[in-house]
Formats: sequence, structure tokens, C-alpha cells
Amino acid sequence: MDIEPLFYLATPMPSYLPTLLPSCPNSLLSPHGRLLSLHQPQVMGILNLTPDSFFAGSRVASEQDLLARAAAMLAAGAAVLDLGAYSTRPGAADISEAEETQRLLPAVQALRREFPQAFLSVDTFRARVAHAAVLAGADMVNDVGGGTLDAAMFATVGRLRAPYVLMHLRGTPQNMAQLTHYDEDLVLTLLRHFRDGLVALRRAGVVDVLLDPGFGFAKTAAQSHELLRRLPELQALGRPVLVGLSRKKMVYGPLGLSPEAALNGTTALHMVALQGGARLLRAHDVAEAHQTIQLFANTFSMAE
Repeated sequence: MDIEPLFYLATPMPSYLPTLLPSCPNSLLSPHGRLLSLHQPQVMGILNLTPDSFFAGSRVASEQDLLARAAAMLAAGAAVLDLGAYSTRPGAADISEAEETQRLLPAVQALRREFPQAFLSVDTFRARVAHAAVLAGADMVNDVGGGTLDAAMFATVGRLRAPYVLMHLRGTPQNMAQLTHYDEDLVLTLLRHFRDGLVALRRAGVVDVLLDPGFGFAKTAAQSHELLRRLPELQALGRPVLVGLSRKKMVYGPLGLSPEAALNGTTALHMVALQGGARLLRAHDVAEAHQTIQLFANTFSMAE
């Protein structure tokens, strides 16, 4: 059953919440001085440095492959490149911090060397990996754990003065598929998680924060579709929303397809996400996501 956004605002929240969460910011400032504008929705291109990511087409085989893919994504309209060196697909094998770092840092350094103006995000839940990556030139930390998998993450990002993606996840990538039961309304659970995370982040000195509902992370396909339908309710927190649903099970599962055949479905749901207020689309297929944004902007600018 749908619950109106005003219901959430009536639930107990800190008295300082209105001043803590101003209106949605239009840009994110990197500690290296690069600016990511969110005046219009943007695309974040996915670059997986893992051999076992759920979509084989996203896996990077070498530095040459990395640079070629990055160049193509930037040319196709990507505003952000997101590098992940730890697979977070359901049931993925755990790897050590050292292995994740060894995969990630050379890629950050190579991209920073070849594309000095590119806005780089690192997809990691480990504070020391995030710290090393930002020192190597990364601009933003994309944490699938939302601070729950490493207690040092918020303080680390605060010291770095880096933009941060606060995601919702229960458990770990290894056991999240067994943690899809929620005793209360799903969106209310997310709002409380984000509210508490935003309070803690502000206390840690983190200024620029995006929210990620975590589609598919401790959520069934049906729950993910509910979240997408109710995405406008997250606007109550006054922060830009990142949507990461590209080629996921919520797309290919209902259609009886595979991730490889899920581009058309991804594009359809990207349009729904934009209508729900998403400001950043995390996508494997940058050109198609960018075209969706262009058509969305053209349609609604003409309507005005």
C-alpha cells in the first residue's frame, strides 16, 4: 500500500533536520577541484575491474581496454566514470582489501593520466581503499554499504572532503539475498536509513551526498519495482538520487531474459527513474542512457 510522503515527515526525526538537509544541491565538488553539475540529470558509466561482475560486457580486461572504454563513455556523454574492483553481485566471492586495492589504484592512475578532467568515482565499501583511491585522483566515493560495512568510512570521506554516495544495503553482498524481508514499509525503512546516515555524515564533515536506493541489494525484483515507482518520496530528504538498475534482475527477470538482453528494458526503466526525480543514472550503456536523458529533457522542456 502506498503511503504519502507527508506521512514520513510526520515520523520522529531530529529537530535540526530541516537545516541539516537544504534543498537539493545542483553540483558536487571534488577535493581535486573538479565540479559535477547536476542541474540536468547525468550518466555515470560503469567500469568493472572484476572478472566476475554479473554482466560480462562490463568487465575490463586490460589497461588498454579500460582506456578505450573510458574514452568511448566520455564521448557518448558520461559525466562520471565509476570504477569497481570488488564484485557486489549476489553471492559474489569476498576478496581481500589488498587485492581490491591492487586492481583499483592502477586504473584510477591510468584514467587520471589520460583524462585529467574526467570526474572519477570509486565503487568501494572499504575506507582505506577509498582513501588510497582519492589520493590517487578519484573524485567521489560510491559506497554500496552506506557506511554499514566499514565503521571508518564516514570519518575517512569527511577528512577527504569527497562527495559520497550513500546507498541502502542490508547484510553483505554474500548474504543480502536472504535479507529481503522488511517488517515495516520499505520506503520508510530507506528514509530512516538515509536520514540517520545524513546526520552522521554531516557530523563527520561530509557535505556533498547522493542517495542510492540500492536496487537489487537485499531487495527482490518486486521490491525494487516498488522503490522505483515510489522514487519521488525520497525527495523529502533534499538530496540528489542516484539510480543503479542497469541490466539488473529487476529488468531482465520479469521479461524472462538475461542481462545481455536487458538493454531495452533498462532504457524503459531509466525513463521511469528520470520521471521520479533521479539525477544520476549509473549505466553500462552510456550512449543509450544519455539519449534517454536528452529525450526526457526535450519532452518536459516542450511541455513547459
